[in-house]
Amino acid sequence: MKTSAARRGARRASVSDPPGTEPCPRRVLACHNRQRSRRIATERLRRIIKTLLDESLEITDYELSVCLVSTPEITRLNETFLNHEGATDVITFDYSERSRPKRLSGEIFVCVEQAASQARQFRTTWQSEIVRYIVHGVLHLCGFDDHAPAARRRMKLAESRLLRQLARRLDFRQVGDH
Repeated sequence: MKTSAARRGARRASVSDPPGTEPCPRRVLACHNRQRSRRIATERLRRIIKTLLDESLEITDYELSVCLVSTPEITRLNETFLNHEGATDVITFDYSERSRPKRLSGEIFVCVEQAASQARQFRTTWQSEIVRYIVHGVLHLCGFDDHAPAARRRMKLAESRLLRQLARRLDFRQVGDH
């Protein structure tokens, strides 16, 4: 499997900034649907993610891939890369470079079936749960951590604030069919 990091390295090799200059900011966003349990309007989801990055967080330099996956795929990723057994809802891989601290770079994998299951439990829509997982992943890429209780509370507050902002402007239900 060719990873996005490998593809990114190939793109970077073909385009370079002049020596002695700051690299130009880029806004690269890819949204892939690799599951079949729910129909997803990837362009509408992409619009929500762009609004999150460009307007809510005011990030001007990013290279982000969001992949919507099935339970078997998220389980494989979880076990292979994180050494955690079983499925999970979202996994974030941070590819940021220390030499470019202001660039957000990474991949977010969202399990649509887990989103549907959690949505039933929390009495929300599966589309809102998908957006929540993406916001959560982006916050990880921005440096938020959720391992310690105090850090988890700060992250949850930021996540809820961003979701409210996005929900006021965009209809999450348009991400997919009910």
